[in-house]
Amino acid sequence: MNLTLEPSALHLLRRHAVERAGRTAVTFVHDHEAPDGGRSLTYAELDAEARRVASWLQERCVPGDRVLLLHPAGLPFVTAFLGCVYAGVVAVPSPMPGQFQYQRRRVTNIARDADVRVALTDTGLLAEARQWMADTGLELPVAASDASDFGDNVSWRDPGATHEGLVLLQYTSGSTGRPKGVMVHHGNLLHNAESLGGALGFTESTNFGGWIPLYHDMGLMGQLLPGLFLGNSVALMSPMAFLKRPHHWLQLIDRYDIGFSAAPNFAFDLCLRRVTDTQISGLDLSRWQFAANGSEPIQASTLREFAERFGPAGFRAEQFAPSYGMAEATVFISARSTRPPRIRAVDGHALEKHLVQDPVPGGPVRELVGCGDVPDFDVLIVDGDDRSVLPDGATGEIWLRGASVASGYWGRPDTTEETFHARTADGDGPYLRTGDLGLLLDGELYVTGRTKDLLIVHGRNLYPHDIEHELRLQHPPLVALAGTAFTVPAPHEEVVVVHEVRGRFSQEQLRELAIAMRATVHREFGVHTAGLVLLRPGMVRKTTSGKVQRAEMRDLFLTGALTSLYEEMTPGVQATMAGAAG
Repeated sequence: MNLTLEPSALHLLRRHAVERAGRTAVTFVHDHEAPDGGRSLTYAELDAEARRVASWLQERCVPGDRVLLLHPAGLPFVTAFLGCVYAGVVAVPSPMPGQFQYQRRRVTNIARDADVRVALTDTGLLAEARQWMADTGLELPVAASDASDFGDNVSWRDPGATHEGLVLLQYTSGSTGRPKGVMVHHGNLLHNAESLGGALGFTESTNFGGWIPLYHDMGLMGQLLPGLFLGNSVALMSPMAFLKRPHHWLQLIDRYDIGFSAAPNFAFDLCLRRVTDTQISGLDLSRWQFAANGSEPIQASTLREFAERFGPAGFRAEQFAPSYGMAEATVFISARSTRPPRIRAVDGHALEKHLVQDPVPGGPVRELVGCGDVPDFDVLIVDGDDRSVLPDGATGEIWLRGASVASGYWGRPDTTEETFHARTADGDGPYLRTGDLGLLLDGELYVTGRTKDLLIVHGRNLYPHDIEHELRLQHPPLVALAGTAFTVPAPHEEVVVVHEVRGRFSQEQLRELAIAMRATVHREFGVHTAGLVLLRPGMVRKTTSGKVQRAEMRDLFLTGALTSLYEEMTPGVQATMAGAAG
């Protein structure tokens, strides 16, 4: 099936409703312990539900209006999103406001930035959504899209969708500053799903599913929509159910014969730490063809340990599909499958100079994981300073061009010009500047980090995720917990480490742990730790997809807003904090 030949995603889904009417389209599992703990919709039922929601929206909105989706995990989000597609309005997926001020502020900023016309939620959270609306002063209609009297599918009108029609605003992760809504069109969605399927080799029997939040690009555009566009079955579960009991994700894959399921690296690591031998003995993971690992730095040690630990359940290394993507490119950019991941050991000092060289005996070693080739983009590695194109094997910023690249950021022409319309030193373009650092080597794309996260310490370039990973690897109290490393001017740039710690410790034991952590950073990376803060579990801020918010944590550290279990810092760092607080 060539998805790009379809006039729009709406036309494709309507065709599935006729040609695959009785096939299960989507299932949401509420009770993982019960054999029939899920609720399903066929393609015909999904079409009817989407028309029902769309009819309600068409009475209150005009094509192009933005609709805020405030649903928890479940089928109501799926039908509300598709209702927007069927109505010709623009969906704005969002997490619920939550209980913390920074969470509520983020959702409020999204609603204001998108200038939404109406907000939809489900009946269980309607009161909470209305209370948030009242607290923020937003004057928007809020309705439960799963209410029994909500809409009438018979009165739905075809909005005449086209390839160029705007489908959704996918807001990028982060909580500071003004949010950025990526404008994704029908053509972007169809091309990206076609690209993903072609790269990995999906068939009509490849089922999709997992726990990634549906308001996140990986959950929505990287998992749910490709499954529906291909006319296959999608099985979903709650993110909270996964975090509480990680083995439920693996049970979902086994029970619903899922061939493609994606997650960030931390999810595979959590399964390593929390799934028991007894639980593994009851799993069959041999049919999980594509275990996509993406959305955050991929750790080679996690891939090796997962393949070994879950080998008795039929999992093989070649089932891993290390992936790279971002919302600005409609999520999927590259992936590797059908063979074990390509892991390249490189010299740590050379990598600091943006060069890839074989390790020196006795020297620092970093492991890079290949994310496959880039099948449907023009890709360049570019020097971020002079915009010259770099040769294979050199590290620079990843630039992309292709039909999956979105049209820009909603209401932000200057940022759109800078990010989506970049040109090289010789005038070639336009390209999308991803903001990610990486390299091409033997046709394989390796992603090394984010340009904005790169730590420049005394002329050296360090990747914070390398420091964070090494600390968790060597210190058991930090395992499976969140941490971050960043720099502060004290007065020159110095490294600060903030990390969660689990367990009961005396102040002396925490002091000894801090000494050991600083020794690890010095031994492995050759830099001193000017500040170190230990926190309770759950205190490190993360995005909706589980990425650590380094900039946010740095701001909280500098303003003294962290409630620590233990902390120590040099006088220079203390002076910098005093200046920031003042």
